[in-house]
Amino acid sequence: MTRFDERLDRIVARSEELQAQLAEGLSGAEFGQASREFAELDPIVGKVNALRATQKALTETEALLADPEMRALAESEVEDLRRRIPALEQEIRIAMLPRDEADERSAILEIRPAAGGDEAALFAAELFGAYQRYADQRGWRFEVLEYDESELGGLREGIANITGRGVFARLKYESGVHRVQRVPATESQGRIHTSTVTVAVLPEAEEVDVEINDGDLRIDVYRASGAGGQHVNKTESAVRITHMPSGIVVAMQEEKSQHKNRAKAMKILRARLYERNRAAAHESRAADRRSQVGTGDRSERIRTYNFPQGRVTDHRIGLTLYKIDKVMTGELDEFVDALTQEEQAALLALDEE
Repeated sequence: MTRFDERLDRIVARSEELQAQLAEGLSGAEFGQASREFAELDPIVGKVNALRATQKALTETEALLADPEMRALAESEVEDLRRRIPALEQEIRIAMLPRDEADERSAILEIRPAAGGDEAALFAAELFGAYQRYADQRGWRFEVLEYDESELGGLREGIANITGRGVFARLKYESGVHRVQRVPATESQGRIHTSTVTVAVLPEAEEVDVEINDGDLRIDVYRASGAGGQHVNKTESAVRITHMPSGIVVAMQEEKSQHKNRAKAMKILRARLYERNRAAAHESRAADRRSQVGTGDRSERIRTYNFPQGRVTDHRIGLTLYKIDKVMTGELDEFVDALTQEEQAALLALDEE
């Protein structure tokens, strides 16, 4: 028996043990923990059962090869079964990989222009819209928390809460520097300009995930202002929250209600603190895969959008798509799927060492 088969036996045995415990009537925290573990193992056990049924069918079909009357039919079936077994084994190996506990969560999306002035702000607005359309395509809820529009219709800062199952797993690879190359509308000589936009995707955090003491917060209120500096209301509805131990500052003025702005600011603050804690806890894992799909850090250039050539290139995996118009309408799955597969391959390689 191989080491792989031994691991599968242990998984099946543990699943059966948990099922028996749940049937006996656990309660409280023990029931919750056992239920979660069983739910994680059950899909793997289903794949293991499919693998073993296929292996059994292969053994039985190979026995028919000795029968002259059945040989032709058996040869075709044996060939098909032999192809299916490695595919099932690979599915199981991927299912057994350590999961990011945040993968199933909703996410906070933050977009800001970096280098490039007005052109960067204009592209930031377009990119914000692309993610909104991607969320719509997948049936997620896209709630704008902050949208600070510039005088020319660009975006100084955009923050959204994207709600749905598995949002973070799909969007986490978008964190980093996005570079755009094109001729700005204001360029009279037809020269191509290069601008950059930063994107951050943070897993949404619940209150139980991060402990925030009121005494650690400095909360300032002020009048909200819009593009050009004009006041959009006459009351002090805007809120700025400073988390003094970390130095994280969150400002919110999207709502006319100070209470609503404070609630949104706290949501963003929790997400940033949660991600900060996650980053520290998973630094060793990040180091292991840094050369594969990158760190996801906002200082890292991850993608270039070249409008004159109609191409979008992801530098982490060397994937170029000549469909920039479709990408900007939210068709991001080719990049997301390729990045997911690359990370899985990197983790499988580490698992086999």
